[in-house]
Amino acid sequence: MKEQIISYVIMPAAVLLLCGCTNTAAIPAQENTYDNTEITIDDDSGSSGDNAGSVAEKPSETEEMQTETDADEITGTDSDIPADDKEEESMKDPVLLYMGHASLRIVTGENKVIYIDPFCGDGYDLSADMILQTHDHYDHKDLSRISSRNDDCVVITQKEALAGGTHQSFETEYVRVEAVEAGYNKNHNVNSCVGYILTFSNDVSLYISGDTSKTEQMAELADRNLDYAFYCCDGVYNMDVAEASECAALVGAKVNIPYHSGPADKTLFDMDNAKKFNVPGAYILTPGTELVLEKP
Repeated sequence: MKEQIISYVIMPAAVLLLCGCTNTAAIPAQENTYDNTEITIDDDSGSSGDNAGSVAEKPSETEEMQTETDADEITGTDSDIPADDKEEESMKDPVLLYMGHASLRIVTGENKVIYIDPFCGDGYDLSADMILQTHDHYDHKDLSRISSRNDDCVVITQKEALAGGTHQSFETEYVRVEAVEAGYNKNHNVNSCVGYILTFSNDVSLYISGDTSKTEQMAELADRNLDYAFYCCDGVYNMDVAEASECAALVGAKVNIPYHSGPADKTLFDMDNAKKFNVPGAYILTPGTELVLEKP
């Protein structure tokens, strides 16, 4: 928001001494207030100025008339800003970019950048604040694609997520990350694979299944009333689209998105397979497409 210059009517000195004078601060533009991110791990077991003006000598009659004229043109006060515009400035929804296969990028409302399972696609030019990895297979951990990281960048792999043999949670000022079960098939062991639930500052929740088949924990996730969910469905190394649809119905998120729709050695996105994903709230997101994570 451009700073507005505000003129004030200079009142007689006696009135100033009785009532005082305080400047009205303009609403600041949204700023990044999380440069020094602190993370805590839970085991699951605007700036404003007070610039008071000083009392000046009483102006001449000509100066006082000019001041009163200027006062009629005061702009930039809070009351001049439509309520909808104020809300838009103070609330920004995260934006998710689907890069292909299992690779995602999310820019939060605080302009923090989160990469999940980097491997393919475009969009790695934004400096990372957090990197999440669901497991150790090559098609989920190409961190070299991320061009830069901020000084306080947090990297969470399956090792940190399963520290002490327990699914961990990680709290920051811009997102809460909870590790959940993934695996349960011959290619993915539940003791070395995870999925994630992310909850953002706008209270939107996002479930990332990771590479998995149906897990024992999915029935419990139904109580979370999740907003968005991604389900792998390649049918070669993980569950097929029919089982993924069953899992989505079990978890009951409002918006359900198929991803990891084919094996990485053959295709990074299989539209025909994705179209078979049959569940209420099904939504196909193609590589290179963005999705605003607002309340459904």
